[in-house]
Amino acid sequence: MSETLAHSGSTRRLLGTTARLTAFVGGPVFWLGTLLHPARDGWSIAAVGERYGLTHDIQAAGLLLQVICLASVIALGTQITRRRDLRSSYAALTGTLLWFALIVFDGAHNPVRAEYAPSLVHEPADLDTTAALIVFPALLVFPFGYLWLARTLGRHGLRWAGVLLGAGATVYTIGGLFIFTSGPRFGLIQLFEVAGATAYAVGFILLGRAAINDLQQPPLTSRRHS
Repeated sequence: MSETLAHSGSTRRLLGTTARLTAFVGGPVFWLGTLLHPARDGWSIAAVGERYGLTHDIQAAGLLLQVICLASVIALGTQITRRRDLRSSYAALTGTLLWFALIVFDGAHNPVRAEYAPSLVHEPADLDTTAALIVFPALLVFPFGYLWLARTLGRHGLRWAGVLLGAGATVYTIGGLFIFTSGPRFGLIQLFEVAGATAYAVGFILLGRAAINDLQQPPLTSRRHS
């Protein structure tokens, strides 16, 4: 019995450390990729060459670390007292995976398109069925998942982590939506995306701190049976 408990404690420490490190790195890396992102019209993308894809690679790396963070937080049971609390974490995890797919697709597709049809880049005419199946679910689930997670975190005393994650993801997504509503040259796109990514990154850092603090609490199964 003591060996099992020791193993459980060791596993929880590993999960907490993983959640903290991936939160502390994943959020800022995603922010850096967003900050370095070049202009989004086809002619600008063609002019910068590989830089466009590189910024998307940086964002994708940050998102992948965030996925690991959220999975670790779920396994650790951070601020989870009811089974339904898990649904918001799963929604945020799903939204992050969908946004990862969008970032990878966009970073690979648009530089190629910009080489021979720059006028079509980030335009409705370039949105075929394959692109729509990636873009629209991501635009919906990414902000929704983090707004739902924000509500759950707020109920458990992590108000600022939740507010920053939910507001950051929403503002960042609005910046992306400007591409479709106002065109890829619209000046507020970068402003909204950087502002949203900044809040989002800080929210992840706070979530990582909460995961470490949660190590002082008993595992989820113990709390349910106490």
